[in-house]
Amino acid sequence: MQQPETKLVTPASLAVDAVLVIAFFIYMYGVVSTHVPSKDHRMVMLWGGAAAVCLSLVFWLTIQMFRVVLKVQREGAKSSH
Repeated sequence: MQQPETKLVTPASLAVDAVLVIAFFIYMYGVVSTHVPSKDHRMVMLWGGAAAVCLSLVFWLTIQMFRVVLKVQREGAKSSH
């Protein structure tokens, strides 16, 4: 008999992920914008934002991968007992 599948994505997990990714974006923007070789504020915002978006998307992907691996490990621990 198959066990009912549990959802990997819930509204609460989406809200937590959104808060984490937004906080990570703000932090990374502060870090990378200081390394943009320009005195023009618009260019600093553009390239700092572009770099922070790329890093934030990778961070989001790692959160999703971590969630899946954690779920599989927990299911493996349940089935072995």
